[in-house]
Amino acid sequence: MASPHNKKQRSLQHGLTSRQVSMISIAGIIGAGLFIGSSNAIATAGPAILISYAMTGLLVLLVMRMLGEMAIANPNSGSFSTYASEAIGPWAGFTIGWLYWWFWVLIIPVEAIAGADILHAYFPAVPSWLFAFLIMVVLSGTNLVSVKNFGAFEYWFALVKVVAIIAFIVVCSLAVFGFWPLAEVSGVSRLWESGGFMPNGFGTVLGGVLITIFSFFGAEIVTIAADETANPKEKIRRATNLVVYRIAIFYLASIFLVVSLVAWNDPQLKAVGSFQRVLEVLNVPGAKLLVDIVVLVAVTSCMNSGLYTASRMLYSLGARGQALSMTKRISGAGVPTVAVILSTFAGFAGCLVNYVLPGKVFGFLLSTTGAIALLVYLVIAVSQLRMRARAEREGRTPELKMWLFPWLTWLVIGTIVMVLGYMLFSDAYRYETLMTAGVTLFILLVALTRRGKVPVVQAA
Repeated sequence: MASPHNKKQRSLQHGLTSRQVSMISIAGIIGAGLFIGSSNAIATAGPAILISYAMTGLLVLLVMRMLGEMAIANPNSGSFSTYASEAIGPWAGFTIGWLYWWFWVLIIPVEAIAGADILHAYFPAVPSWLFAFLIMVVLSGTNLVSVKNFGAFEYWFALVKVVAIIAFIVVCSLAVFGFWPLAEVSGVSRLWESGGFMPNGFGTVLGGVLITIFSFFGAEIVTIAADETANPKEKIRRATNLVVYRIAIFYLASIFLVVSLVAWNDPQLKAVGSFQRVLEVLNVPGAKLLVDIVVLVAVTSCMNSGLYTASRMLYSLGARGQALSMTKRISGAGVPTVAVILSTFAGFAGCLVNYVLPGKVFGFLLSTTGAIALLVYLVIAVSQLRMRARAEREGRTPELKMWLFPWLTWLVIGTIVMVLGYMLFSDAYRYETLMTAGVTLFILLVALTRRGKVPVVQAA
């Protein structure tokens, strides 16, 4: 048994390979929201949803560049939470770190339940709750053994999603150019039919941004995972430089093909999801089964990375004295075991609440995450603004620079504040915004009561 002294010397290990980190950075922006949730976005804005995705993609690109600048200077499992502590104050790192953990431990049961429902549809003899339980047990087990297991699972999950999207783009491109033999569909006339390119006005394009922005949330995971790989600075640099291409290929190209081949107001679009509806229109055999397999992989991947991310954020909070001391314990394999177990239990609690009180308490809890993604992006922007200004005063030059500093940083801050204001005054988003504000205020009050007890210590 390791002595207490040896326990203190333990730290997260470099157990992730270069190819695993590369695939994790890709997987972070490909979730079920692209395969299924995009249909709701299309139904909201019509073909003009492409503008929404482009605007959101640009915002995420700028945020990732800012995060990359800070992460290369200080690779850390706490990522933006650690940088917020340094740039703004311990209360900011405490608040945004716990908000981020809260977000992911609620997303974990959402993804487990979604995957369980797919499996239950094909194996009705097995109850949905049992599938959800088994999915969580398997993935928590892989996270507990070693980070290599997480990396291996996530690598193959990501590969399936990438291959599926590339195959979808190839098939749809053949159809657009009139070379698809199974259906008489060609051209891009759907882009302006049924009321034009922007059938519901520009206001719905802005509304589409609010829907699509949550599909991109997760790109920041690579800055957390890079701390557990050799040469993390190079991995972060590469991931942040390639994010623009991934957004363009995986989101803009695939959604462009969807709205080119299927009418935005097709009633089946929301019923079965955008990717499945396109494959049905193209008469692809087994369209539902194919999409179900890919979506099952997507939700499992999201849950896997969510558990990993939540546990690393909790570990970082513990290492900085902002969570229970036991959460910073590291196993001999370099895994923050207690942080993984506590995050898993929180996910199990979410599943239990959902099945015992369907549509009540869990829906209420989930509504508290409505604006957390925007708050995270806002904190990243403010942290980068202050840390870059500090570096320039001290004569230090960042290895990776944010473009057009400080103007683009201020543009991002202004845009996020504007979007949050719009959500607060919008009937459709006011409830979720107020719920997020309530949770944020509660955590902030806890942080302020701990003032003087929260040391500014970087995570191990």
